Amino acid sequence: MKHRNFNGADVSEVGLGCWQIGGDQWGDVAETDALGVLRASVEAGVTFLDTADVYGAGRSEELIGRFLKDYKRADFFIASKFGRFPRPGWPGNFDPKMIREHTENSLKRLGIERLDLTQLHCLPLEQLKRAEVWDTVRALKQEGKIRRFGASVESTAEAEECLKHADCASLQIIFNIFRQTPETSGLLDRCAKAGVAIIVRLPLASGLLAGKYTPTTTFAPEDHRTNNRNGERFNVGETFAGLGFETGLAMVEKLKPLVPTGYTLPQLALRWCLDHEAVTTIIPGARNRGQALNNSAASDLPPLPADVLARVREFFLKDVKSAVRGPD
Repeated sequence: MKHRNFNGADVSEVGLGCWQIGGDQWGDVAETDALGVLRASVEAGVTFLDTADVYGAGRSEELIGRFLKDYKRADFFIASKFGRFPRPGWPGNFDPKMIREHTENSLKRLGIERLDLTQLHCLPLEQLKRAEVWDTVRALKQEGKIRRFGASVESTAEAEECLKHADCASLQIIFNIFRQTPETSGLLDRCAKAGVAIIVRLPLASGLLAGKYTPTTTFAPEDHRTNNRNGERFNVGETFAGLGFETGLAMVEKLKPLVPTGYTLPQLALRWCLDHEAVTTIIPGARNRGQALNNSAASDLPPLPADVLARVREFFLKDVKSAVRGPD
């Protein structure tokens, strides 16, 4: 596992996104499977764990907390988020008192004294413009409850608002072969110049880029891949990169001929993200041990040939970009 610099910290370039193990938006994940995913990831060299208070209404954080009891805390970079917890919900979640309470509850569930990173969790743009939101996380940093703060965003406009704060350590973005706007807009270059770490979520586009789905594939009713295909519950870009399931499957078939010899489709997708120097770490999720190991192995793959990168970019601009929905 290779490592990269994250605002002064050394982290694995492939991390683990822990949304899945919350068990409420990706179908049920048994506790034994969730802990198995964490163990397999660590065995493969993963040190970066990304979670949020809302994942399973605290379940993801609690499982990580149990897992950490068997390891040295210093061996991990623990990132969480606040802003979308169901109680009290919006707009109460953005009150300084509640930001503090949510952060302290995350620390309790995780069983740690300080977060390596807390992130504003896809806050509306009008909330990102409120000085007291940023002042609250600055106070939490001064008090030693967090080491650094950043934001998980849904659009370039939100990212640009966050970059107005010189002490914003990181941005978490949707970035994959089907959603390349962070690169084409110049956002990645601006973050690299500013020293802002980039965390890539959904590098496999909700599993589309694993290449195993078919038109007959079904998901559990509570799975966001069932109930958020058109943005019914939250940003449509979080589900199948905003393409929709059927359109996404068609794009996968167009992409397959571009996969170079020696790579699988998911390996192409993960390596493509890592081949952008501005990217600090990618956080694919996993529901079982095998997925966790396969994702982590992307770090060992050689960089993609330049001609493949060029063809993938052309594919996005010509075939995919116009079909992508949601803010970019």
